[in-house]
Amino acid sequence: MKRPLTVELLKAEAQAFAKRESEHKEKSLFGVTDGKAVGTYLEHKFQKVLQRRCEYTRGSSAKGIDFPKLDVDIKVTSIRQPQSSCPFKSARQKIYGLGYSLLVFVYDKRDDRQSRTARLNIQHVIFVESARTADYQTTSGLLKILDNNGNSDDLVAFMSERFLPVDDIQAKELANNILKERPAIGYLTISNALQWRLQ
Repeated sequence: MKRPLTVELLKAEAQAFAKRESEHKEKSLFGVTDGKAVGTYLEHKFQKVLQRRCEYTRGSSAKGIDFPKLDVDIKVTSIRQPQSSCPFKSARQKIYGLGYSLLVFVYDKRDDRQSRTARLNIQHVIFVESARTADYQTTSGLLKILDNNGNSDDLVAFMSERFLPVDDIQAKELANNILKERPAIGYLTISNALQWRLQ
C-alpha cells in the first residue's frame, strides 16, 4: 500500500535513499565528470524509489519543480564545487525566497578504477524551507537597516547599491513591503543575473 507523500515523509525517504546510494557502485557513472549528468541520474533514481513507495503528483519540466503539490524541488550538487543553480524570476525572490522549498543532495563522487564503477557518497541531505531560499547578503543587509530603524529611503538606497534589478517604482514598492513584512535570513547566494547558488 503506497503512502501519500508529505514533506516529513519526503525528508525521511531522502535520508534513507542517501544511505543506500552511498553504498551503491554504479557502472554508468564511472569517469563521468559532468555534474548535470550525475544530478539527473540521482534525481531519476530517487523518483523511481519514491514512485514505488509513495502516492504523489510528479512535477514536469513545464511546471519547473519536482513536487508541485508539496512546493519542493530537488537539487543535486557536488561537495567539491557546491553550487546548483536555477533561474530566479524577480528581485523580490532575492528578498523573500523562491516560493518553494529545496531538497538538496550533496555528494562526493569517487571512481574505482579496478571495478570501473563510481560511488556517490552522499554527505548531506539538506532541506531549505521556502522562506529561507532568499539571498543571504541581501536579506542580512536589509535586516540590519530595519534593526537600526531605517526608513524606506534607506532600503531603496541599499537596493540601488546592491544593483538589484528593479526600477525606482519597484524599489519603492519593495521597500514599503519590507517595512511591513520583515524578510527571513536567506541561505542562498543569488547573483543579479538572478541565478541562485547554494554554498
